[in-house]
Amino acid sequence: MKTRHTYSPKLLWGVVGLIVLLGSFALWQPLSRAQQQVRVQIGGADEFYQHLSLFSDVFQRVRSEYVEEVGDATLIESAINGMLTSLDPHSGFLAEDAFDDMQERTRGEFGGLGIEITMEEGFVKVVAPIDDTPAANAGIQSGDLIIAIDSESILGLTLTEAVNMMRGPVGTDITVTIRRNDGQPFDVTITRDVIKIQSVRHESYGNVGYIRLTTFSEQTTPGLIRAMGDLLEEHGEELVGIILDLRNNPGGLLTEAISVTDAFLNDGEIVSTRGRDTYQESRHFATSGDIAGGLPMVVLINSGSASASEIVAGALKDNERALVMGTRSFGKGSVQSIIPMREDNAIRLTTAFYYTPSGVSIQAMGIEPDIEVELAVLEDLDEGAVREEDLRGSLNNDNNDGRNDDRDSRNNRNNRNNRNNDDAAEDAAEDDTIRDYQLARAVDFLNGLDIFRSRQSSRQ
Repeated sequence: MKTRHTYSPKLLWGVVGLIVLLGSFALWQPLSRAQQQVRVQIGGADEFYQHLSLFSDVFQRVRSEYVEEVGDATLIESAINGMLTSLDPHSGFLAEDAFDDMQERTRGEFGGLGIEITMEEGFVKVVAPIDDTPAANAGIQSGDLIIAIDSESILGLTLTEAVNMMRGPVGTDITVTIRRNDGQPFDVTITRDVIKIQSVRHESYGNVGYIRLTTFSEQTTPGLIRAMGDLLEEHGEELVGIILDLRNNPGGLLTEAISVTDAFLNDGEIVSTRGRDTYQESRHFATSGDIAGGLPMVVLINSGSASASEIVAGALKDNERALVMGTRSFGKGSVQSIIPMREDNAIRLTTAFYYTPSGVSIQAMGIEPDIEVELAVLEDLDEGAVREEDLRGSLNNDNNDGRNDDRDSRNNRNNRNNRNNDDAAEDAAEDDTIRDYQLARAVDFLNGLDIFRSRQSSRQ
């Protein structure tokens, strides 16, 4: 016989009330840290998918209702590039053509105008013209803003779109509208050409060796070693110092910047990079061996010296290996990693910042020279100067070694026009050298240092 249980209505409602009360009490308890983290992650995921849904909606609307039909690949590439370029001026999407151009440039040969550019205030800004290229020969300068191409404004275009406008068949002309130092815009016509970069060239000014680096490509370090070897072979022990000219050098490969710096250092840190996470940090140090044998060095920089150039100048300065002369550098202290995404494209993404050996960030600060020397033009103001020996009846010096016998020396300078064309060309080349005020000051410094050391040695 089964027993039947019965419950009074009051008891039943009492149990339900107790369950509700206990449930409410449980909801009032603060969530544990793990529970809170899960809730944040779920909320973040919800927001992420909401934004993806928004992108999908916009994509479909453009795809179906834009005034002209646009291919899906174009829309997606534009969206990717827009995401990257909104981060900073140096990140971007490298489609097949841009990726190929970048690879050619690091090898030292590519087609174009011969300028390193970035974006500023919606316009293309010239970081530096590359030596012996159409842009440099046309007078383009570091800091110029390109505001129009073939009379078409580029305001609002991405850097990639502006670059595509400047591309064209070799031998064709392009007219760029330049704004310089807030002056009136003016047009410059440039003929496109294949750009073959001679990344290293060298010459001598007396017993001072001069090495010019125009960029940091795969050819730079081997070229530097050859140039230094040629200077040592030419001058031997008479070589009094080295000028490393990094003016208007827009940079290039980080590995080459480290290698070039290492060539002049026996030890010490060269550069460190710091990214978002600790695993992205790296430090690079010099190995033993100075190709210049400890000779005094001057590094020339200006506002067109950027990126890899700033790494070299900063490392040689902080390690007290060279004196830096010129004007403050560009201030591009960020690291761009080229990340292949498919066989024919990649992204250029800013992943870290550069720091000099003293721990100073280059970004937006640049390298301050030890001796500031502004760009100027030298002129010979000594013509017509009158000295004691020029006065009528002036007394001779009994110790005269013959220098005052010829009082027509000034007239001899005025007879240069009577020389043949070859001599005139040599004079013009010499005048060009003198007019480079920053270079002249560097040569003077090294010669003066050598004279001072010689006198100090003779006293000992």
